[in-house]
Amino acid sequence: MKTTFADFGLPEKILDVLADLELFEPTPIQEKSLNPILSGRDVMGIAQTGTGKTLAYLLPTLKMWAYNKTGNPTVLILVPTRELVVQVTEIVETLTQNISARVIGVYGGKNINTQKLLFNDGCDILVGTPGRVMDLSIDAAISLKEVKRLIIDEFDEMLNLGFRPQLTHIFEMMREKRQNILFSATMTESLDVMLDEYFASPIEISLAKSGTPLEKIEQTGYKVENFNTKINLLENLLNNGTDFSKILIFNNNKKHADYLFTKLDEIFPDQFDVIHSNKSQNYRLKAMKRFENEEIRGLITTDVMARGLDISDITHVINFEVPEVPEQYIHRIGRTGRADKDGKAITFVTKKEEAE
Repeated sequence: MKTTFADFGLPEKILDVLADLELFEPTPIQEKSLNPILSGRDVMGIAQTGTGKTLAYLLPTLKMWAYNKTGNPTVLILVPTRELVVQVTEIVETLTQNISARVIGVYGGKNINTQKLLFNDGCDILVGTPGRVMDLSIDAAISLKEVKRLIIDEFDEMLNLGFRPQLTHIFEMMREKRQNILFSATMTESLDVMLDEYFASPIEISLAKSGTPLEKIEQTGYKVENFNTKINLLENLLNNGTDFSKILIFNNNKKHADYLFTKLDEIFPDQFDVIHSNKSQNYRLKAMKRFENEEIRGLITTDVMARGLDISDITHVINFEVPEVPEQYIHRIGRTGRADKDGKAITFVTKKEEAE
């Protein structure tokens, strides 16, 4: 007998939303996470991107959620990037549309005074990047004293991005008696140190060994001479390959991403866009929406897009350049082959890259 979300004992109002989204059966990480999270103990989940982590922590959290009269958040979800704040906030809003939960998403780069106004009518579930949550807390726009459940997603990436000081500051602003739910794609030494220091021997849920490729993805490599040969090969694949309809192309830096975009835009006008950290937030969100809605064929990017973002039905991930950190390869190719679909990952490798 297959497990379904109906077996989770979720409120009808949430089951109705899942049914509208045509979600009936949990993924392995969703099934494995339910009871440990419901137990109230600290939980550490090791799961790759694309396995359904967001619902794995949201569903049990919403099952336990209760309205809080004071208007201070009782659930805090921390994620490393602005794009993830937008994405997770949308998912929480969708799931809570029939229950009266007030959901707010905050991140840096926007006027903090404007964001403070969002809290005038209270907040139940707060989603944010660590820096902005800390600033709002220091400015007393929000109180974290009533948070019962702290969720940190992409914990390893947070530490890679240097968020440790903000995280420790946030922990100190919260009451000690709370549940911590942590998710990470990899287990690193610095993460181990944080776990020992701040969390009470969490139950560990592991879905895949750190660094194992996703089974649903067919991986191919092409040996090429240089950057220009890569452009010629990419043009050839896009003209003659089968089903190159929704493509994510990774470069190692912004300059190369911009250069490749200029070249591709000449050959395939208005079929591609480029996003990286120099692009404004609005530009990035618009480009992602166009890509999601298949108004453009492909998106050229840097590793800013390699983590956590969930864009459906990507047919191909192309590593135009070999990532400098081996683990990043797994995160990049994990953008395709999601939700039980098959995906294809292609990597262009020069002799120099091979030697590295």
